[in-house]
Amino acid sequence: MKKKAVLLGDSIRWCGYGNRTAELLADDYTVYQPSENCRYVKYTLRMLFDRREEIAGADVIHWNNGLWDTYDPFHEGILFTSLEEYTENILRVADRLQKIAPHVIFATTTPVRADTEWWYDRNGAIRRYNEAVVPELEKRGILINDLHALVEPRAMEFIREDDKVHLTPAGSEACARQVAEAIRRAGM
Repeated sequence: MKKKAVLLGDSIRWCGYGNRTAELLADDYTVYQPSENCRYVKYTLRMLFDRREEIAGADVIHWNNGLWDTYDPFHEGILFTSLEEYTENILRVADRLQKIAPHVIFATTTPVRADTEWWYDRNGAIRRYNEAVVPELEKRGILINDLHALVEPRAMEFIREDDKVHLTPAGSEACARQVAEAIRRAGM
């Protein structure tokens, strides 16, 4: 019998690695992922209620959040979600997911392309947010899939030039392979 994996996350999952990960896991896992973008961390928290029946019974849950949270919508140096609120809600999501599945994996937020001036200090914020939550998640027994470390050295190849955020086909493939491997290791 196949195990069940759940993929939750923002657009890096939704229009990036999600479908390819499901293909890579198809022999061993039934994969559920919402058909919509899980956006920012509070949206994901709400989705855990809205999609509780679909998520129930998962053996492994892999999730990411952060790109929406580190966005500066008005270009004023004020991020969509403060670091304190992000950390608090990431831990709320983690606690909830651990009640659902025996194995939970958090994927670090991927960088954005640095070749545009309107991002404020987006990559600096992404690093700070990752650095704040990873140790706290590890204390709770959450496994970490460092997609940031995978993408950052090849950002110009792995992140689309048109929107500076989303993954190219090569980036999606690389992330999907790393996500599938993380799920296989966790679910052994």
